Amino acid sequence: MRNIFRYLKSYSTQPFKVDRLIVSAFLKINQLQVLENQFLLEYSIDENQINEQKSLIDFVEIINSEINVFDIESMIELFEFVISPSDRIINGAIYTPNDIRNYIVNQTLKNRDIDFQTIKIADIACGCSGFLYTAAKELRQRTGNTYASLFQNQIFGLDIQEYSVTRSKLLLSLLALSEGEDIEQFQFNIHQGDTLIFNWSEVIDDFQGFEIIVGNPPYVSARNLDIEAKENVKLWEVCSTGNPDLYIPFFQIGYENLAPNGILGYITMNTFFKSLNGRALRKYFVDNQTSIRIIDFGTNQIFKSKSTYTCICFLEKVAQNFVEYYKSESKELPDDRNLFSRVNFNNLDAKKGWNLNNNEIITRIESVGNPFGKVYKTRHGIATLRNDLFIFKPVAEDDDFFYLQNGNLYPIEKGICKDILNSNKLSRSIDFDSVREKVLFPYNDSNKPKALEEEFLKDVYPEAYKYLKKKKQELAKRDKGKGEYEKWFAFGRTQSLEKVGNKLFFPKFSDQTPNYLLSNDNDLLFYNGQAVVGHSVEEMLLIKKIMESRLFWYYIKTTSKPYSSNYYSLNGNYINNFGICDFTNNEIDFILNEDNKEVLDTFFEERYNVML
Repeated sequence: MRNIFRYLKSYSTQPFKVDRLIVSAFLKINQLQVLENQFLLEYSIDENQINEQKSLIDFVEIINSEINVFDIESMIELFEFVISPSDRIINGAIYTPNDIRNYIVNQTLKNRDIDFQTIKIADIACGCSGFLYTAAKELRQRTGNTYASLFQNQIFGLDIQEYSVTRSKLLLSLLALSEGEDIEQFQFNIHQGDTLIFNWSEVIDDFQGFEIIVGNPPYVSARNLDIEAKENVKLWEVCSTGNPDLYIPFFQIGYENLAPNGILGYITMNTFFKSLNGRALRKYFVDNQTSIRIIDFGTNQIFKSKSTYTCICFLEKVAQNFVEYYKSESKELPDDRNLFSRVNFNNLDAKKGWNLNNNEIITRIESVGNPFGKVYKTRHGIATLRNDLFIFKPVAEDDDFFYLQNGNLYPIEKGICKDILNSNKLSRSIDFDSVREKVLFPYNDSNKPKALEEEFLKDVYPEAYKYLKKKKQELAKRDKGKGEYEKWFAFGRTQSLEKVGNKLFFPKFSDQTPNYLLSNDNDLLFYNGQAVVGHSVEEMLLIKKIMESRLFWYYIKTTSKPYSSNYYSLNGNYINNFGICDFTNNEIDFILNEDNKEVLDTFFEERYNVML
């Protein structure tokens, strides 16, 4: 749709004009005539409007060249994507594929003792109402009711943006028109408002809750919430831990707006299984004995426009003491509830995170010995906040200088440089020279380094000082210009500057058992990745063998946060609960001296009583 978007962008920035062009093109291409509907007539370009008619003809030609069938499904996708990029970040709007919407709507209606003639279905963050379009079509087929009746009595929506409310009404009106229902005016229950503070009782008489709520809660990270949204998020119990993303409170809001025995179906992010941000939400589910059914897509990408890791969740307003879980390996959507595994709430830890996939095995691994996080100390690498200015591969060197290429060629005194490695590259390489670089290190040489005095830096390392002075304005832009640093040329954060002896380096994420690099160089720094630090050589070698094992990688793949291309996080909160056995001295000697990986893998799996 690239050319379509390009044309719309040049045509107008006003929602009314853009929407009218899209609606008129839909009517023209599908040979639909509006006779009665005043709302659609308002959004139809009249034949007497010569300039707009020319634009319409051009636009129709572009649509026909890019879209085989310009149906309502294409309209939904188009409406979602013509939202401005800034609004998409702030409000989290995203197009949900038709098969996902159909599945969620039909599952919420499946095998339920409900009266289809009176059931109320809502989407409390409806965007352009793709879900309500799907629900209305399904109810029309099941009840035979007119769309006028469904829109007035059974279909309800809410969105924060006025243009989304308008587009919702346009979409539903076109649905009705396309099936022969052309009346002067539909009575809609699509409201504009902030879901975080909206009260349905104010717009629905004797409100007892919705029998069904469906939708795709907004995908907005905590850092992108505006001040008002950050305050409103705090109103909800499920947002009392960490810095919750905007989708988190939509679980509680939706659940509490369900009628008794009602059901909610969302496609949403799966990070709440394990994240600190989801801790209060997990506790909320347990405390309320919420019936929850999850289809986890893992690393599979459902949305073509956004790299997100998603799941489908169904919550029912009935008591249940277990979670039903299904791992979708290839985006399949299970139709048989017997395919789901069941994990009792008593076997889940809301604080540590939910291990839903192969719960019995993971619980066995975590219950052995002591947790990794209590036995071993880990740390992240340095954080300059401008690695491109401080970290470099010398393009040349002589007796006194390394030469840094950054726009111009700069000589940097060797005495102010240290070796540094990018631990993230260890997912592929264990060649130290391939991951080693230099870092301009404007600190003293103590065990707990402090930034050099500016005069000292200028006098002792004049070339490095000239280079940093040249980059001063760029350094000042760190933290959006609001950073407070020890010196203007200091790193953005003070983490991991102190000297540490033994270090076991490893990446933050990998798609396979990564390489682990052990170093006893006190001065060696690292960035991007992580390291186990401050233990004896024997302890380091022991944990290295454990982390290289098939068992450890199985644990990571099963419990950790997924990334694209089947990468998984090795961040501290995902490895800290791995159980470290109380090995005997003889077992430790065996582990340290055994070089056959298959033999070690078998040993660890037998020791943990796990067969992989």
